[in-house]
Amino acid sequence: MSKSITARRLTAAALTAGALTAALAVPATAADHNHDRRAQRQSVEISRVQYDSPGRDTRSNRSLNKEWVEITNNTRRAVNLDGWTLKDEDGHTYTFRHYRLDGRATVRVHTGQGRDTRHDVYQDRRNYVWDNRSDTATLRNDHRRFVDSESWGHHRHGGRH
Repeated sequence: MSKSITARRLTAAALTAGALTAALAVPATAADHNHDRRAQRQSVEISRVQYDSPGRDTRSNRSLNKEWVEITNNTRRAVNLDGWTLKDEDGHTYTFRHYRLDGRATVRVHTGQGRDTRHDVYQDRRNYVWDNRSDTATLRNDHRRFVDSESWGHHRHGGRH
């Protein structure tokens, strides 16, 4: 057998093996990419939740304000949150009004009453919102499109968006 035929066969075998490896690697990479949506940081996300107010649940304003959800803007540009909503599974909804979240900043949404600042806003409620056993905090933009959610415990509604 000539050297050129052997070289061509080896080259063809190597190309075939490379093509098969690439074909198998692409679906695995795509699956891994979509597997955990938290692996890729979203522009705006629910970054932390304190759903169980520390200490006894006295329904005092101080206790209510120790229950909160943090929203983080991971981009460098400010995001206008006017009309965005934060909702629990029971339908309690907080709507952001005239609020702009700076780039690389976090705002804490407290349950109780208080004076809104750049870093803290208040739902002005007199009862707890977030269920200590299980609940889902869902963030939607001003077009009612799903942005992010954070769940804990057993999901009563199956974690629907």
